[in-house]
Amino acid sequence: MTRIVAGSAGGRTLAVPSSGTRPTSERVREALFSRLEHLDAVDGARVLDLYAGSGALGLEAASRGARRVVLVETARGAVDVCRRNARSLGLADRVEVVADRVDRYLARVAPTDGPAAESFDLVLLDPPYDLGDDALATAVAGAARCTAPGGVVVVERSSRAAAPAWPAPLVALADRRYGETRVWFAEHPAVD
Repeated sequence: MTRIVAGSAGGRTLAVPSSGTRPTSERVREALFSRLEHLDAVDGARVLDLYAGSGALGLEAASRGARRVVLVETARGAVDVCRRNARSLGLADRVEVVADRVDRYLARVAPTDGPAAESFDLVLLDPPYDLGDDALATAVAGAARCTAPGGVVVVERSSRAAAPAWPAPLVALADRRYGETRVWFAEHPAVD
């Protein structure tokens, strides 16, 4: 059973797609959001959850006070689950579910040849573990282009995976290992 860890929907159960997703464990989400709250990266934030799956990461952010959350997922079943979860948790007014591939979504929102159409304070990437390094690098580059100054980018992968390459302007902050999961943090330095 997957549940929201804390916030307005804390303890409430999430539906999970029947196949094709690997929801982040409650233990990892609790540690991840503890770190993000220490960085003051959640409350009032605009959050982008790429490879959303059940929406657990983005919905956790909404439950903890994020102002706006965009869940991007390509699998039709997972998109439906994300929408149901947002409604059942009472978070649908702050959560937008986008049915699209991550690369296509980022090409629209953060094109390589122009300014970002939208910026986010927190970008969460929890891709399938079998996503190739090149595809991840493309997604991280897109995330860098749409992360606001002072914003944070998080990548979750298998603990056996290589660390992501952080393109400018992102700067590595830390990484943490939780069993078979490793989480990397980077920030877009705030402009003084």
